[in-house]
Amino acid sequence: MAYNLKKEMSKPERFVGGHRLCAGCGAGVAVRAVLRALEPEDKAVITNATGCLEVSSFLYPYTAWTDSYIHNAFENAAATCGGVEAAYNALRRRGKVQDQFKFITFGGDGGTYDIGFQSLSGAMERGHDMVYVCYDNEAYMNTGIQRSGATPRFADATTTPVGRVSNGKRQNKKDLTEIMVAHGIPYVAQSTFLTSMKDLHEKAHRAIYTEGPAFLNVLSPCPRGWRYAAEDLAEITRLAVETCVWPLFEVIEGEYRLTYEPRKKLPVEEFMRPQGRFRHCFAPGGEWMIEEAQAWVDQKWEKLLARCR
Repeated sequence: MAYNLKKEMSKPERFVGGHRLCAGCGAGVAVRAVLRALEPEDKAVITNATGCLEVSSFLYPYTAWTDSYIHNAFENAAATCGGVEAAYNALRRRGKVQDQFKFITFGGDGGTYDIGFQSLSGAMERGHDMVYVCYDNEAYMNTGIQRSGATPRFADATTTPVGRVSNGKRQNKKDLTEIMVAHGIPYVAQSTFLTSMKDLHEKAHRAIYTEGPAFLNVLSPCPRGWRYAAEDLAEITRLAVETCVWPLFEVIEGEYRLTYEPRKKLPVEEFMRPQGRFRHCFAPGGEWMIEEAQAWVDQKWEKLLARCR
């Protein structure tokens, strides 16, 4: 089905205004885009791990969600979604439910890469017909910008502070997308939001309407944690893609497909420079950090290209 921006934007919103997410936050943009990929006749059950998105979108009795919504603890959002999907199938077999439902989980990187990984892995392994969407803002933003498994090397976070004896986080970012591919599930994709939203929409639609488990990893910058101006959200995501820090690809039944290749791959420093969390890398003597960040991205990019060819 060809992407039609006018048609997609005319759909009723499923994640509405009035939430309390920060200006310039990527999470709300990601959620709206993913839910817009649902067909209008389909209903959805949303489970949401504790995090920025949950505390900002559901403060009883107020909610920004128009579909059925379940708030979960950090560690069990995927397990809850899988349980609801199993109950739905049992009720359908007994003829007690006729409506068509889709099952979607949203979790930040803290609730996905780290605390919620065990339930995510279990749900994918069991084969539930559900989509897990990680809005990856690369730290525990809701509780004070602590480092997570998704935080990139050299990033300044409150638990990996920059100082005389520290250059920020010491470890490279965990590659959760590849870990999900290793589960052998039908669909895995990595995306973010650029000007047209086409890439994210198509991958969200494919994930939702692929039978069986699917995983979608969406880079969702945070203005407070990354320290960029709120109006620069789109530019930050563009630079992440053009530098290949966050390549856009999908894996369908084990087959890799690159969905965007930059015409001219930009140096990683262009992505790092606008962000306050990497400011120390550009101080005198910090050149080695930029060089090592570039070497890491180059290595990952070449491996991905080899898989896609």
